[in-house]
Order: sequence, then structure tokens, then C-alpha cells
Amino acid sequence: MVNRERKKLEKSLKPHWVWAIAFGSAIGWGAFVLPTDWIGQAGPIGVVIGLLLGAALMMIIGVSYGYLIEKFPVTGGEFAYAYIGFGRKFAFIAGWFLTLGYICIVALNASALALLAKFLFPDLVRTGNMYTVAGYEVSIIQIAIASLALVLFALLNIRGASFSGQTQFIFSMILILGITLLAVGAIFTDGPSFSNISPAFTPDQTAFASILTILAIAPFAYVGFDNIPQAAEEFKFEPKKAFGLIIWSLLAAGLAYSAMILITASTMPWQQLLTQINQSQSVWGTGDAIESYLGRAGVFIIALAVCMGIFTGLNGFFISASRLTFAMGRARILPNMFRRLHPKYGTPYVGILFTMTICLIAPWFGRQALLWVVDMSSTGVAIAYFFCTATAYKFFRWSNGESTAEHTTTVSPGKKLLSLIGMISALGFLVLLLLPWSPASLGRESYIALGIWILIGVIFYLFNSKRYNSIDRKEMNYLILEKEEI
Repeated sequence: MVNRERKKLEKSLKPHWVWAIAFGSAIGWGAFVLPTDWIGQAGPIGVVIGLLLGAALMMIIGVSYGYLIEKFPVTGGEFAYAYIGFGRKFAFIAGWFLTLGYICIVALNASALALLAKFLFPDLVRTGNMYTVAGYEVSIIQIAIASLALVLFALLNIRGASFSGQTQFIFSMILILGITLLAVGAIFTDGPSFSNISPAFTPDQTAFASILTILAIAPFAYVGFDNIPQAAEEFKFEPKKAFGLIIWSLLAAGLAYSAMILITASTMPWQQLLTQINQSQSVWGTGDAIESYLGRAGVFIIALAVCMGIFTGLNGFFISASRLTFAMGRARILPNMFRRLHPKYGTPYVGILFTMTICLIAPWFGRQALLWVVDMSSTGVAIAYFFCTATAYKFFRWSNGESTAEHTTTVSPGKKLLSLIGMISALGFLVLLLLPWSPASLGRESYIALGIWILIGVIFYLFNSKRYNSIDRKEMNYLILEKEEI
């Protein structure tokens, strides 16, 4: 008999809000800040091919997500799916690594706002320079801007999911409008030309290596579509709609990324653009590229789009990080405070405040140090993708005649094949990130940061494992899935 308390989240999210949570989180600041970095690694067409292939692989992985959301519409996402497929120890591993990914991206979005301020108001932001980390000057103004954004979005999320969902949709629409205006400007003004996109790939490596370099960051580029399962318990609609929302959010994100790459690379011969950026030690290469053909009006448009991207990223990942830690607290693997709900707004406010507190440390270390952390956060996201697709693979079977595992209930050879491809893709992402000789291998600092997070996870697990493992299976099923039998 299950007698443990299981608090529930209120059903308040509409479909277009959930789409905006996924799309806005996947785009974030990266589409506007990183194009010149990526073009330097792979060439314009190499980046576009790599990103669109990444979107296609994410859609394949999305098949598994859509199925599991429909079958288990609970918060926790990959934490719950890893529990279903592999048990509670692997559930903790999946949840812990995904928490890392979400928190890193909240911190990086806040730092991107400080970077934007440094580009728009360089003299003001240089006021109060305190020290340098890995060549990046850290000023008290930048720290204040990033910290204020983190506090404001924490308070916004505590106010409730419906309030967050509404604002997320508005931010996403403004973001799309910004990209559209930049594209129209590139088409109808003098200067930008598709001839500037040549050569398609970087001359110093093969086209295949260029594409692989970008493909490896797909888990980071598109992380955010998996915010949908984190919000599943709060859907005010049928869970079966989730798969369509995943596909449409990934398609929109892939097109938005590709548009910004082509807009940036078309402003002038891209190798010349990168040389100018390096010589001037530009804070924001993409902003310089837009300013070259649209002037200050273009800077205003892209600054507004970046703000929207940052706001959607902050909002979306605050939602996901807090829901994930809430689900882990409800399963008793994190301290009891994580399963508390706000007495007025019914939100998992402790997870929101925990995410804010961890992220408030980040601005003090400078942007370069944050990039090390984000590099290895892709590892955490890829691990979570693997557990989701592997669990879905166990649920599908090839034919009626196949002997079934405990939870295999659905005959669908097509979906089983897609979940297998998703598993292989997730493992491929991990190989590209973790093997030292890979073109997309993590740097030394990223490995150190990853090791520290693993160590913290081990400590968390040891402190809570006795209680976590003492709960019998039916009770744990109820706490994580709201049903005693799977």
C-alpha cells in the first residue's frame, strides 16, 4: 500500500506555450552570439549541414520522447525514463547529468546578457574592471547585469508556469520577427551576397571533419526541445500532442540557426570577416557583421533578438531545472526541500532558487570559464538522450512473435528502428565529445569541470541513497510515475 506523500504540479500549460518553451530554449542566445565561432570551425555550409543533420537526429530521438511522454506524462523527463528502463541508480545518473546541462545553460544565458551590454555600452561595462580570467576581463557591471537577470527570472518562474508560458511565447515571436528583419535587410541592402559564403568549408580540414565538428555540438545547440517532457505534468492538453510540438520546435530551431549562419556569412567574404574580428578583438563578431550592412538599426534589431533569445533560454531552463530537481526530490534522491511547492503559486520554488544560487556564482568567473563548463554540459545532455531512446527501444518490439521483455508492449518495427538510431546517435555524440582524438573533443578544463560535477553527484548519492533504495518498487513507481505498476 502506497502511503508516501506525492505532491502534484498544476495543469496550466497550453500547446503553443509548450512549443515556445522548447523552441526558445533550443535557440537561446547561441543563434546570435556563436555564428562567427562556428563558421571559423567548419565554414558556413559546413555549419548549416551540421546543424540541419543535428536537427534531423534530434527529431529521430524525439520519436522516443513523444512515445514516452504520451505513456508517462509526468515531470522529470529522462530521470523518469531511465528509472523505467534501467532502475533507480541509472535514473539518478541521468537526472544528475541533465541537471548539470540545464543549470549550465541558465548561467551561460545570463552571461550572454552581460556580453551584449559589453558590446552595446563598452565604456560603461569596462567601469569597475576587477580581474581577468583566461584573458576575459570581469567587471562589477557585468556581474551585476547577469545577477539581476538571474534573480528576475527566478522570481518570474516562482509566479507560476502559466505566467512563464505566456511570456515565453511572446519572447519567441519577437525573436522570430528579429531574424526575419535581419534576413530581409540582407536581401535588399547593398553588400551582403551569397558569393561571400564561398568557400563552403574551412580549407584546413575535410568537409566531413567540418560537418562532424558541428554535428557533435547538436546536443548543446538543440537542448531545450527536451524541456517538453519536463513540463508534461503541467500540460493542459492531451500528452499525445507532445511529439508534434517536439518536431515543430526542432524544425523551427534548425531553420533559425541556419538563417543566422547564412546572414552572418553573407555580409562580406567570411574569411575576411573572421580576420577583421580577430584583429579588432571584437566582443561580438555577429553584431559587427550585422552592423556592417544595417548600421545601428541592425544592431538594435539583433540586440533585441538576442535579448529575446536570452530571455527564452533563461525562462525555459529555469522551468526544466526546477521540474527535474522537483521530480528527483519527490523520489527522495534529493533532499526533502526540493519537493516543496510554493504555498501561493504551487511552483517548485526550491529548485528555482537552487538553480539561481548556483548560477549566481558563474558571472564571477568570466565568460571563457563558463564556455568550458558548457562544453562538457553537452556530455550530460547526450547521456540523458541515450537513456530516453534506450528505454523507448525496450518498449517497442519488432513483431508479434518476438519474446517480450517486462515492459515491452507495443509492436512498432519502425519506431523501434528509430529508437535504435537515436541510441546510436546519442552514443556517437558521446564518442565525439569524449575521445581525445575526436575533432570535437572536450578540452582539459572541460574534463576537470566534468570530474568535479561527477564527484559532487557521488556525494549527493551517498548521502541520500539509503532512503532512496529503501523505498519498495511499487511506492517508487507511484512517486515517480503516479502509478504502482508500469
